[in-house]
Amino acid sequence: MPKLTKDQVMNLARLSRLELTNEENSKYQEELNAILEYVEQLESINVEGFQPVYQVGGAVNTTRADEIIEYQASPSEMVRQAPENEDGYIKVGRMIG
Repeated sequence: MPKLTKDQVMNLARLSRLELTNEENSKYQEELNAILEYVEQLESINVEGFQPVYQVGGAVNTTRADEIIEYQASPSEMVRQAPENEDGYIKVGRMIG
């Protein structure tokens, strides 16, 4: 795999709206090339016959079934019990600054 040039790193920085010094350009050039070399190593591994693994922690689905809760209070009773209400509606604080 060809290495990234300083011009390519500067172009990536420009696309990312970053301003790099020459030192930063050299540093990122080295780091990006190291990452690309590692990806190249991963691509060369023969994985034929292996099943994909999507998670390794052993977690299981922790969701629960939806359940409908029947409230005994009527809508007007809920409005009445709210800390603040006005004209039959629950009054809340301003949400948008």
